[in-house]
Amino acid sequence: MNPKGKLYLIPTRLGDNPPLEVLPISIKKIIENIDDYIVENEKTARRFIKRVSPNKSQPSLNLNVLNKYTTEAERNTFLEACLNGTSIGLLSEAGCPAIADPGSDIVNLAHQMDIRVIPLVGPSSILLALMGSGMNGQGFTFNGYLPIDKSERKSKLKALERLSFENNQSQIFIETPYRNMKMLEDLASTLQPNTRVCVACDLTLPTEFIKTKTAKEWLSNKEDLHKRPSIFIIQKD
Repeated sequence: MNPKGKLYLIPTRLGDNPPLEVLPISIKKIIENIDDYIVENEKTARRFIKRVSPNKSQPSLNLNVLNKYTTEAERNTFLEACLNGTSIGLLSEAGCPAIADPGSDIVNLAHQMDIRVIPLVGPSSILLALMGSGMNGQGFTFNGYLPIDKSERKSKLKALERLSFENNQSQIFIETPYRNMKMLEDLASTLQPNTRVCVACDLTLPTEFIKTKTAKEWLSNKEDLHKRPSIFIIQKD
């Protein structure tokens, strides 16, 4: 009986810069040896693989799509190749697989099937933002997306501010890029004036912007964040 294949968790870029500017050469070596992938979007996955390994045969690739439309029955078949000795790559759409990413379900399934999981080094916007924020990197919480409704969002911000103070935690969250400016306006007007707010956008790109100011200081913000992928972090000391 063949040994089981491995599940490689393969990070990608956070933007459209050359892959090997931000990814280690080990990513290229793995991609050159794997033909079976689980991806969020087939078109962008193929483009990324081609950028990393231009000589790799595209017709030889076998891509299973994992998104909100994937059924549980479909998902449960995605690791069958591993059981037959073939290694598979789980490829994120941006950043690290299974971190603010649907790939965690596949990783959980791999553990249930006793398939070895190998996470590879690559950029995580959440960790890069925290590293650059000057906020507490010993205790922090990632909260995903906040409510869309304005009053609910403001209530959530006040709750996160309170948690930050009570637990000495950095509170991290994201927003749909076209709502970034509204989010920053709410942060500046809702939080206490001395609460620190970090905005980190376009991470690893030439247009990268990371700035930590108090909520009061952000009231006079001049930075245009519209449609720029951003991470927001708050800390109340």
